[in-house]
Amino acid sequence: MASINKVILIGNLGRDPEVRYTPNGNAICNISVATTRNWKDKTSGDKVEETEWHRVVFYDRLAEIAGEYLKKGRPVYVEGRLKTRKWQDKDGKDVYTTEVIADNMQLLGGREGMGGDAGGDSSYDQGGGGRGESRAAPATRSAPPASRPAATKPAAKSSTGFDDMDDDIPF
Repeated sequence: MASINKVILIGNLGRDPEVRYTPNGNAICNISVATTRNWKDKTSGDKVEETEWHRVVFYDRLAEIAGEYLKKGRPVYVEGRLKTRKWQDKDGKDVYTTEVIADNMQLLGGREGMGGDAGGDSSYDQGGGGRGESRAAPATRSAPPASRPAATKPAAKSSTGFDDMDDDIPF
């Protein structure tokens, strides 16, 4: 039977990235990403918030990119896989930690502090099983639609069949 180990996170960085290099020159970057879940308590009716912290590790070129562009508090999208490591502490006790080994990252939000125009996202991907070249592909954002006069002829039907659907999503 096939198995899948895939993690997708969208959250905010809890601290600035920590980049270090192995003796043979490979970059490793560690970050922590906070995800928050909100709900209403059924008994008291109070709003409840739960924040979960995730350890994320980038390798090679993706680590260098993460170290250069990510900053504390910045929103980020990360894809990767879970990996649990085991080691012994100074007292000889076994210690375990579970991390997300990232192979794809996308910077979210504006480009403040990045020297570019406002708006836009940037996407970075670790190719070839973690050993390929990274690629940067900024996503494009369209300008808000200007108010337009009433249409003189009906719009063409799309091939999706969802033309008459409202934009409001019921969930």
